[in-house]
Amino acid sequence: MTGFLRLIPVIEAIHIINRISPAVGTENVPLTAAYGRILAEDVQADTDIPGFDRSVKDGFAVNCADTVRASEAAPVPLTRVGQVVMGRGGNSPAIRPGECAYIPTGGALPKGADAVVMLEYCQDLGETVLAGRQVSPGENIIRADEDYARGEGVLAAGKHLKVQDIGVLAAVGVSRVAVRKRPVIGIVPTGIELVPPDQVPAAGEVRDVNSYLCGAFVEEMGGVPRYYGIVRDDRAELAALLSSALDECDAFLITGGSSKDDRDITADVIGSLGEVLAHGMALAPGKPTIIGKIGHAPVIGIPGHPASTRVVLAVLAGPLLRSLSGCTGRREAKQKAVLTRNIPSERGREEYVRVKLLGDEAVPLFGKSGLLNTLVESDGLIRILQGWEGLEAGCEVDVTLW
Repeated sequence: MTGFLRLIPVIEAIHIINRISPAVGTENVPLTAAYGRILAEDVQADTDIPGFDRSVKDGFAVNCADTVRASEAAPVPLTRVGQVVMGRGGNSPAIRPGECAYIPTGGALPKGADAVVMLEYCQDLGETVLAGRQVSPGENIIRADEDYARGEGVLAAGKHLKVQDIGVLAAVGVSRVAVRKRPVIGIVPTGIELVPPDQVPAAGEVRDVNSYLCGAFVEEMGGVPRYYGIVRDDRAELAALLSSALDECDAFLITGGSSKDDRDITADVIGSLGEVLAHGMALAPGKPTIIGKIGHAPVIGIPGHPASTRVVLAVLAGPLLRSLSGCTGRREAKQKAVLTRNIPSERGREEYVRVKLLGDEAVPLFGKSGLLNTLVESDGLIRILQGWEGLEAGCEVDVTLW
């Protein structure tokens, strides 16, 4: 058995992945289909927003100079000249000194008014309104271009479009959105011991778990998984599959076949069809991970144990999907917690430990990389940096949530 060529740091592996994973093409989709997609072009406001001075409170539009001496004990009387009608700003009454007009939230500020006194500070006596509070210029209103000015940048390319972003796009008149295409990721399981999930394993066999872990992760990251059949540790079979699938996929995740023994084939096949850029990471679990490229397609060879697979997906396949989709603004969800037990770690490798969150505490779930139960019980990962010797109970940690 030969050793790994060189164990590279995780950050170096991520740099390699980013370098070989250019963003996929673009397409235009209706605004109703844009949620969760990656914006492909910068978006600017096509007009001032909101486009007119508007109230943010129910109350009375006033000239603030008329309220200089107003107080609850000594309210200032103002002549009511009508009310603002929603959607008909042009028909709103003009305000002269000593006058006011009722205005609802969102109503257009009448000419002559420069502030709004909230309804709860006013007494409406019909033709007269007693204003019981002094207001300053601009109080309780939004100016015509205060949200966005015409031509101002609203959203930048690479943004992962969230609920609020869809609303902003509608506000600036976007009905169709230029987004990145969803990267298509080929999922290739290898191993003579694998059987499909609907088959009862015989002695020495295991069900194919990693294909579905990888596929679900790809979907979670906005990609499209393309599933291929189990490859039975045959170099010619794996090479033929990858060659034929190259035109269908933007990248590949190959599970199993990354360890350094006589039977494992992934690195050999990647090298024969393209280039192996790294084989071995200073990462636990996930040390045997492979990074390569075949034609245009980046390839990650992932160790076969499910816990290792899940960590490599989070640490390396995440950057792969973000790079391919041109995503620049998607952040990992994290939560601070207090560690309940010491976690030992070997220097010289970056380690990821599964934890369960109980309130504000993080409970380490120690277990072998082939076990599924700790994956199911865990809420996320704690990262131990390469130069550290572990973490002590009672310290505050950042948990990267699944």
